[in-house]
Amino acid sequence: MAVHEALRSAPARRRTGARHPANPGAVFPAMEGKIRSLSGRSLIAVMCIGQVGNLLPHVTLSANLAQHLMPAWGLSAAEGGLMASGYAFGYMLAVPVLTTLTDRIDARLVLLWGSIVSGLATAAFGMFAQGFWSGTAIWSLAGLGFAGAYMPGLKALTDRLPAGDTSRAVTLYTSSFSVGVGLSFLVAQLIADRWGWRTAFLVTGFGPVAMVGACLLIDPRRPVPKAGRLLNFAPVFANREALGYILGYGAHCFELYGIRTWLVGLWTFVVAHQGAPAWLSPVVLSFCFAVISMPASILGNEAALKFGRHRAITIVMIASACVALVIGLNATAPAWLLALLLLLYGLTVPADSGALTAGMSAAAASEHRGATLALHSTVGFGLSAVGAWGTGAALDLAGGPQSATGWLLAFIVLAAGIALGPLALLWARSGADGGRKRTIKRAGLERL
Repeated sequence: MAVHEALRSAPARRRTGARHPANPGAVFPAMEGKIRSLSGRSLIAVMCIGQVGNLLPHVTLSANLAQHLMPAWGLSAAEGGLMASGYAFGYMLAVPVLTTLTDRIDARLVLLWGSIVSGLATAAFGMFAQGFWSGTAIWSLAGLGFAGAYMPGLKALTDRLPAGDTSRAVTLYTSSFSVGVGLSFLVAQLIADRWGWRTAFLVTGFGPVAMVGACLLIDPRRPVPKAGRLLNFAPVFANREALGYILGYGAHCFELYGIRTWLVGLWTFVVAHQGAPAWLSPVVLSFCFAVISMPASILGNEAALKFGRHRAITIVMIASACVALVIGLNATAPAWLLALLLLLYGLTVPADSGALTAGMSAAAASEHRGATLALHSTVGFGLSAVGAWGTGAALDLAGGPQSATGWLLAFIVLAAGIALGPLALLWARSGADGGRKRTIKRAGLERL
């Protein structure tokens, strides 16, 4: 028995051996003091800044799709949407492994390498992409890298926060997503218009360097060793409350990625057919649409804390579906009216994001948080891919990106997608209520 225990503990001793120092300060001695002092608000701030940098490549393709890539390569809207969805597809394939891996190794290491791959793949698109197939393949690799950056980054953050409610920290982290996307829209379009779309990909590929720096400034944490299969989602599927938030997040991502992929295309249509002031360009509109998402997500989470998550999220999702339908029905309205409607949509689309992720994180069992985050991201980005492609397919089906009926059908698709979110939450809540009733009944029988 003693020999068996010694053999079983040997790999653990090798993992903690001196050959692989757990503390980056051992490798970078001058940084050790900084690493040890980074906690609380400073930790949250550094991770949010790193997240913004990691997101600089995020919509570089979407920002240049309608104006540059589709004309240059002769792509249909469905092909353009499918190429854009390659990012989400690559993310979806990698995130189950990379995020559940954070239950076994320091999430910081996954975050570091994911950020590096994301940046290099984005730069590679600018250098080597020549058409639909090569573009889709390289952009999928960029999404694969981001799979090691987004949710592992959230895990790296929450692992280093004190026990208790991390709702606001999670919301700040997820809301900084919007700032990063806004900068991605802005930088990608400005550089592409001035120096070409290839240069835009090369420049935005440097954004993840910010998160690489953040990884070197946070202290190492080794998760408690655990046995069992790496991809064990059975406990997550058994957690109906967490699963409801995950499915709701999928509906949110379907809508969000659909509008982000085609926002510039929509406004290009508006400018061509209705006209718009010179200052209200696709660059300005897409940047404002993305940036207002951050306060919307924060306020949405605050409303969820005050009025209840399920109620607040349901109201936001229904409102967002209604706004989408109004935009689709008014695709030929004056530019100023459409701009106001799109900015309103920019508030409703992300307002449920922070509350959904915070709800999932709170409902997740601590020993299965990595697996829960993995499924959360897999469902979210899987439906993101469907949203980008489905919206493009709807455009083609109803006349193309230069047709008002095409945009009507596209926004009907977006509205239908987000309308499924409240149904997922209702399903989860009914299951949770039934479980509580069964528990109370069993407790009463035991007392008898």
